[in-house]
Amino acid sequence: MPELIVTNFNRNFTGVSATAAGVVRAQMQMGRYDMVLAGVALPGCPPPISRAKARALSRCPPPNRAFTIWHVRRNSEMRAALWARDVLRLPIRIVFTSAAQRRHSAFPRWLISRMDAVIATTETAASFVPHVRAVVPHGVDCARFTPADNRAAAWAATGYPGIRGIATIGRIRPEKGSDRFVAAMIALLPRCPGVTALLIGRAAKSDQGFLDALKQKIAAAGLSDRILFPGEIAPDDLPALMRGLSAVVQLPRYEGYGMAPLEGMASGVPFVATDAGYYQSFSCDGTTGVIVPEDAPRDTADAIARMLGDATAHAGMARAARAAAQARFSIDAEAEGIAAVYDMLWNAG
Repeated sequence: MPELIVTNFNRNFTGVSATAAGVVRAQMQMGRYDMVLAGVALPGCPPPISRAKARALSRCPPPNRAFTIWHVRRNSEMRAALWARDVLRLPIRIVFTSAAQRRHSAFPRWLISRMDAVIATTETAASFVPHVRAVVPHGVDCARFTPADNRAAAWAATGYPGIRGIATIGRIRPEKGSDRFVAAMIALLPRCPGVTALLIGRAAKSDQGFLDALKQKIAAAGLSDRILFPGEIAPDDLPALMRGLSAVVQLPRYEGYGMAPLEGMASGVPFVATDAGYYQSFSCDGTTGVIVPEDAPRDTADAIARMLGDATAHAGMARAARAAAQARFSIDAEAEGIAAVYDMLWNAG
């Protein structure tokens, strides 16, 4: 019987999926638990079992444990775990990771109140949920995301035009600030020849009008060949693209945590961002990234231009970014923090 069941019920590969996959891979390397993944496959993780199989494997406690831990990250996963624990009366305990830095709506609040332990990813997120046993920031896999030996060659290998690249990564929608990025690029690119900007991600059907409006603005500025929409990038292809970038630019209106700047940092890529998610902490007092005002495309463009225009300063930020990712925001540190919560529950019996 497994000691740990990690759930992933979303068929789309989201930011939550990416962070879950990173933790599972790190937990596999730790080798401390007999663990399984339930639901939908995650890259680099064991083949998943079904929800029914997860329940069947939880009917009896694992050897030397009083219960199995289910680690959940979404509403649907909390519901399934509560059904297993409270209706089927299976010997399990439920751990929920919460990244939201705002008050949850009524039903998620109720679900979270029923968890045995909550892990918050930031101090702010911890202030909105009960039963917080630890604050454990998400970490990045510094063995998977690595700096390029030659950034120019790495960018050329991506096949995109120009001699340098910058990108924003995430769903194309207002909440993610895709329009802010486009406005900043329209202000920036005319004075930075050779730079190509990428909006990596897809728009939902409900945001198709928003995407069309962005493309119209880009066309009106004469920049359709320099501001590109590659769509989603497969998880296994993202590290190679990331190490070829010269800057990651994230300008969301809201972000629970935000992994893109951190993946860039591990790749030796500094960032420019609004004060959302955990970005202020990532910036390490401006040594690894720059925080810019909201809805200020000219200020954002100026910050990026300064970063790209000083090769010595850019190289220093790149080195500092990689060092900070390794020392403060590694996936190994996240896995250890989560393990401490598991042990706390098991030791309490």
